[in-house]
Amino acid sequence: MKHDLTPEGDTILTRDTRASLPMSLLRAREAVMARFRPILAAEDINEQQWRVIRVLAEAGRLDASEVAARANILAPSLTRMIRAMSDRGLIIKTGDAGDRRRVLLEIAPKGEALIRAVSPHSLRAYAELEAQFGPERIDALLALLNDLAALSEDRT
Repeated sequence: MKHDLTPEGDTILTRDTRASLPMSLLRAREAVMARFRPILAAEDINEQQWRVIRVLAEAGRLDASEVAARANILAPSLTRMIRAMSDRGLIIKTGDAGDRRRVLLEIAPKGEALIRAVSPHSLRAYAELEAQFGPERIDALLALLNDLAALSEDRT
């Protein structure tokens, strides 16, 4: 860590970007996603849409706000995505009879077909990553990242 001075002469601490946790996480994300983006692009779907489909395939019917939370998407972004995904037949949107403000989402048959189409390619990409990085290191990294993510859950 080095010490820099602001124009006013105050000391600020800075880190080289290689030692910055946010920057390192972004670099790692890009290294991983570079393997998966072409797979998704071949199916004309973006990362955020894929996360929504994965969440719905895993969890079944969910409230839109829960989908946003589980898919790590801001609610306004999800709201914009819902119509496009519904129009493409990937998800089914229904209202909640008990609460008109609530929107329920579930995966549609076309969304399930998309998962079946992407899965073999995705599994191959995971296998290549494991071969290069090592399955034990991936497991350890996932455990550490989940522990780190839990820190924000503890603050809520």
